[in-house]
Amino acid sequence: MKTVDNFDFKDKKALIRVDFNVPLDENFKVTDDTRIEAAKPTIEKILKDGGSVILMSHLGRPKGKEEKYSLKHILDKTSEVLGVTVKFAEDSRGEAAKKASEDLKPGEILLLENLRFYSEEEAGDENYAKELASLGDIYVNDAFGTAHRAHASTTIIAKFFPNEKCFGLLLAKEIESLNKVLKDSEKPVTAILGGSKVSTKITVIENILDKVDHMILGGGMTYTFIKAQGGEVGDSICENDKLDLALEILKKAKEKGVQVHIPVDVIAADDFNNNANTKIVDVDKIPDGWQGLDAGPKTLEKFKKVVLESKTILWNGPVGVFEMENFANGTIELGNYIAEATKNGAFSLVGGGDSVSAVKQFGLEPKMSYVSTGGGAMLEMLEGRTLPGIAAILD
Repeated sequence: MKTVDNFDFKDKKALIRVDFNVPLDENFKVTDDTRIEAAKPTIEKILKDGGSVILMSHLGRPKGKEEKYSLKHILDKTSEVLGVTVKFAEDSRGEAAKKASEDLKPGEILLLENLRFYSEEEAGDENYAKELASLGDIYVNDAFGTAHRAHASTTIIAKFFPNEKCFGLLLAKEIESLNKVLKDSEKPVTAILGGSKVSTKITVIENILDKVDHMILGGGMTYTFIKAQGGEVGDSICENDKLDLALEILKKAKEKGVQVHIPVDVIAADDFNNNANTKIVDVDKIPDGWQGLDAGPKTLEKFKKVVLESKTILWNGPVGVFEMENFANGTIELGNYIAEATKNGAFSLVGGGDSVSAVKQFGLEPKMSYVSTGGGAMLEMLEGRTLPGIAAILD
């Protein structure tokens, strides 16, 4: 796997696909610069070699050229994080991009305008990819968040750099961390899958059954499994058309010797809001008019034991509605158990939008071995798929 460490960038222009799709407030100020920080080691390596950097990214889902999605809004923050005044090309193609890239000197950084201002980006248009490719000498993909898309700048562009292409340090770390769970894991391996629906995780579950010893199922999908086994789930979220599927998963897990751990009690509420009345009930005896919104104390004790005995932990999805303070305890406690296991030598990988939000919100991020930057891309890798953006570099 070639990374930027395998290349000398002296006097070379590195064309880097980054994922700077960062959140902005109403004044167009960056509210979370994690993704910019994450790309910093790759950029610094290239500048240190004596090369220059051309950054390509998208922002949001614009319909054509929309001012509010212009990457100029992130220019100041990018310069601040990278410690270099970043130049800006007001287009990603044509004369503006060409001249800006030609004028670039070693040690300088240029940010191209939003790639998605052109529909050709998402369409994977070869001519657009060729135009982008003409701007640099070496292509670097450091955008895990978009590696599952066969877009012009993430996949198609690589064919114009048959020998001059590589992974950035962030993308390499993402692949390495996932392989540590899927291929080179130390046993016992525990996968914690939460979130609201079984249907969104079914392929992940099927793919990792051969690789894990324990599977903890929590969050909204709990109730589909409980109802499938004849339990009463009240008004809890439940996929009634997936009951047979839930039983099939449990059967497959048993056949493969995987121990499945499902909540035994929950914090139930009489309404879906933070101030609802609550009570602790057995997970299979939730009364009508009530719904399970967080893991209960007995469940957390049960999960704690499994997590602390694990050597490799994958966490994808919360075990409660952590966005509401009164139903965040289960997710916080689970995060604390994983942090403790990590401190004791386990490898922990957290990925998927909601789990990542949770570890950040509760200050747990530094206590995990690795927190993934790509929700959709990580899910697809867990499903066993080859991501086009990764395949294009390996090709």
